[in-house]
Amino acid sequence: MTVHRSIVVGVDGSPSSLQAVSWAAKEAARRGAPLTLVTAMLVNVGYGVPIGLPDSYFQEEELDAEKRLAEAAECVSRSVPGNTVEVESVVCQGSPARELVERSKSALMVVLGANRRGLIERALLGSVSAAVVAHAHSPVAVVRGLPHVDVNDLSGPVVVGVDGSKHSEPAITMAFEEAALRGVELVAVHAWSDVDVHAPFSGDVDWTEIENRERAILSESLAGYAEEFPDVPVRSVVVMDQPVRNLREQADQAQLLVVGSRGRGGFAGMLLGSTSRALLHTVTCPLLVVR
Repeated sequence: MTVHRSIVVGVDGSPSSLQAVSWAAKEAARRGAPLTLVTAMLVNVGYGVPIGLPDSYFQEEELDAEKRLAEAAECVSRSVPGNTVEVESVVCQGSPARELVERSKSALMVVLGANRRGLIERALLGSVSAAVVAHAHSPVAVVRGLPHVDVNDLSGPVVVGVDGSKHSEPAITMAFEEAALRGVELVAVHAWSDVDVHAPFSGDVDWTEIENRERAILSESLAGYAEEFPDVPVRSVVVMDQPVRNLREQADQAQLLVVGSRGRGGFAGMLLGSTSRALLHTVTCPLLVVR
């Protein structure tokens, strides 16, 4: 029997978390994958009851966790009518980031909401989404809660950042898969300058030659995908610009932005590159970070 890897989504009861659940449900339906809803109790009771806290406190905590999961399950039913997605609900104790990173080892994808303002998030040091993106073993999607707009109503292409390094190859592959699943255009963006384009330059520079070289890098990075994904139209964008700025502009008109976890400037010990880290906090459409 074939065991399908699940899409894991963090649940904290916040609006952005429910947007993430809705998006993850659609993603699971597209891929025919099961969905795992994960929430966390505020206090880890694995080491005994802390002094001064009554047993009823933990019962209330568990009830709150179950309510969050029930609300998330209802959100799945609304997003994907007909019970077409297999759903598992999990209450964990302790750090939600640690739990999600551990589950990412066998997950197809981990999905999180941005701008998390729930009780669990406030009680923990650091950002759950940033920690999971940095340490997860699977791709991680970060979904921002948008006012007056459901994330699944976003239209437009899938955008992928391409820098010519091996780090971007898995991102390109997954971006093609996402575009094929959605039946939309793929926009491949190669921003080939990390400096301010208005800065003064000294010496004679053949910008035409450099641009032709960078276009060749993008073409080489995309070579071979047309045969595997013949129904995905591809639009190439080559610009002399900072990657973060241009990818953010392209993402404003997109339904999904896909990037690698590290770029060509990264090194072996780096967990998250500067471009993906900056985009994590600024783009409005879902951001998919692929190792």
